[in-house]
Amino acid sequence: MTTAGDRGSGSLLGLAIVGAIAALSFIVVPLYIGLSVRASVSGAADAAALAGADVAAGISPGDPCVIAASVAASNGTRLTACEVDGLIVTVATTAAFLGLSLRATATAGPPEVGTN
Repeated sequence: MTTAGDRGSGSLLGLAIVGAIAALSFIVVPLYIGLSVRASVSGAADAAALAGADVAAGISPGDPCVIAASVAASNGTRLTACEVDGLIVTVATTAAFLGLSLRATATAGPPEVGTN
């Protein structure tokens, strides 16, 4: 048996639950997209460092930092730093997401002697 004061309370509760789920989605979805973009920036840094190291080792022609910048741009990021130390190339890439600058660094070169 319901009283007159209880009529419609289930609808209100359902509406509150839907609103809470929607609010949570608006917070969580951009977070997960940001994590995905961060992984892409990291992958772009890895690829740029590997491409630069190939050039530094003489496998491919060109300038290591120019090639690294090209590879970073192809992956939707911007090369912000490039350091060549012999055959070792260290790069930093950035990309913007929701007004934030996501940055990743990577180093590539030949393996150290004595490692498996």
